[in-house]
Amino acid sequence: MTRVYDLFLQGGPVMWPLLGLSVIAISCALERAWFWFRLLTKEDRIVHDVLEAARYDLREAAKIADYAQFLPIGRFLLAPLRLRQPTPETFRLAMEAAGDKEFIQMRKGDKMLETIIAVAPLLGLLGTVTGLIGTFNNLNIGGGGSTADASQAAAGIGEALLTTAAGMMVAIIALLIFRTLITLQARQMDYFTEVGSELELIYRQVWYEPFVEQRNAYESLPSSQEYDTRPIEG
Repeated sequence: MTRVYDLFLQGGPVMWPLLGLSVIAISCALERAWFWFRLLTKEDRIVHDVLEAARYDLREAAKIADYAQFLPIGRFLLAPLRLRQPTPETFRLAMEAAGDKEFIQMRKGDKMLETIIAVAPLLGLLGTVTGLIGTFNNLNIGGGGSTADASQAAAGIGEALLTTAAGMMVAIIALLIFRTLITLQARQMDYFTEVGSELELIYRQVWYEPFVEQRNAYESLPSSQEYDTRPIEG
């Protein structure tokens, strides 16, 4: 631990913003890990219960989705189920709008990680450049420098390169976190599309189409009987 602390101090002042970026990246990773853990461990059961209930009672399906509003999948399924007798187009639009909103929430932290990936190597390079400038300024060029001076210059160059290594490490960690989140987001978008299509199909086949057929059959019945209004002879 003491060795790490010494290396950190040898890197110079640029190591402090790099430390801050690494803390932000790790904090983002922990927050997103908790988010995805809750979602992935519970969403399958919620989807199963909502789809099963939707085949028999839309109100019961809406209650189950409402109970799961603390998860994106619950809010996604609740959006169309809370509507009153919507058309299939309205039903689908409600799901698409809810899905877009949830996808924005799923991308939380992406911009910060992208910034860290871009800035951390540049900060490392900046620390290296400033360290090299300081090292060469302290060299006694043309003054017959001794071996000790050369060793000191080599040590200074090595210390300056620490910031480059630190910047690359922070960027690599942030990149791994970012790519993992992107993969989870892509899979979740496909899952939402699959679940939404299945729910829409249930609504069309079980609830909307039979209702339309019944309404059309009712409207096709004669509205009144025709009577002979001619006067009676005789």
